[in-house]
Amino acid sequence: MGRMTFTETALAGAFVIAPKLFRDNRGWFARTYCRRDFEAVGLVADWVQMNHSMTQQTGAIRGMHYQKPPHAEIKLVRCVAGRVFDVIIDLRAGSPTFGHWFGTELSAENQQMLYIPKGFAHGFQTLTENCELIYCHSDYYTPGSEGAVRYDDPRISIEWPLPAADLSARDAAHPLLDPSFHGLTF
Repeated sequence: MGRMTFTETALAGAFVIAPKLFRDNRGWFARTYCRRDFEAVGLVADWVQMNHSMTQQTGAIRGMHYQKPPHAEIKLVRCVAGRVFDVIIDLRAGSPTFGHWFGTELSAENQQMLYIPKGFAHGFQTLTENCELIYCHSDYYTPGSEGAVRYDDPRISIEWPLPAADLSARDAAHPLLDPSFHGLTF
């Protein structure tokens, strides 16, 4: 191992991952994924889809999205331009942290990634202009299995660092969590 540092968050199964940068006169090189390193800490995923997003305005929010079983997905998210406040919500039925959220800054500068297990909603807020994220997914996007939680759901109470500056009409219309919703079951 030694090429990446895996730090588990307060939400079991979710990790902040910091690659080790190898520097020389040309710049740096970093390994951002190695199946053996991930398996050594119990993280197993076969990536079947990669997405790349660019968000122009500071303060914009994308999210909070997830896919329901049987198409629930693991995600690995990395910011390659700008800075974002990346957020996940635990929606796993029976989890001691059900309904809790975790946020961390991902940036091109800090090179950190967030490993998001199945059963989590995910979104982010841009902290600078022109932010780009790359996402690896363990399942294919399946429209009939998509779910979402509104970014300002009072049951979750995410503490966004900036006022919401820009939302898609779709993200602004996501529902609040229904009180009868007790989580995703796998």
